[in-house]
Amino acid sequence: MNALLQGRVALVTGAAKRIGRAVALHLASEGADVAVHYNRSADEARETVAEIETLRRKGIPLQADLCNVAEIKRLFQQTAERFGRLDILVNSAANFLHSELQNISEKLWDAALDTNLKAPFFCAQAAAPLLKQTHGVIINFADIGGILPWPGYIPHCVSKAGVIMLTKCLAKALAPEVRVNAIAPGTITMSGDPSEWEADFIRRAPLLRAGTPNDVADAVSFLIHSEFLTGQTLVLDGGRTL
Repeated sequence: MNALLQGRVALVTGAAKRIGRAVALHLASEGADVAVHYNRSADEARETVAEIETLRRKGIPLQADLCNVAEIKRLFQQTAERFGRLDILVNSAANFLHSELQNISEKLWDAALDTNLKAPFFCAQAAAPLLKQTHGVIINFADIGGILPWPGYIPHCVSKAGVIMLTKCLAKALAPEVRVNAIAPGTITMSGDPSEWEADFIRRAPLLRAGTPNDVADAVSFLIHSEFLTGQTLVLDGGRTL
């Protein structure tokens, strides 16, 4: 463990599993204490916290439905009560819902936009007073669906394109005290993903490999430590969008 983030507190949404978990563990490895947000994955959240504690950092699992603004406010109140401060917010919780144009329902549309766009905004809003005190940073998760049009994922693409603009708006609204940037991962594979996904990603990426959760966590760390960078979206896709 290094001590780049010693004494700082991070809240990572969707930190119980997959990329969110990798980011939470990476920040702990840099010395941060971590609020591990989850919605339904309580067992996985406790496992993430246990691993954070092996790094000699403090981790606390905190449950909230991010589609409910009252629960978002409670999440940040609990974070302030348990840690006394907040330096880093990583909005990584997301969904990825497929539907062809003719089958997109209001329920599916709302599910995509509420989780992927509404929630990051209200998390940022609730975090802002705490982050202003610490001159902190927000990292939003877009993805390359916010850049490339995918007809089978229209609500998802719209939500992630919204995250890119939200990042710019928040960066101006919260400057100079708080920096806000986004990461747009693409062609990332994780343990348990179908093998054909990786083969497809390798075919599409000029770097001829799929990305890993650790690649994403490294990019998040870069954005946290880049003190003259705000309002930007870092595309991490092995060159797929070129």
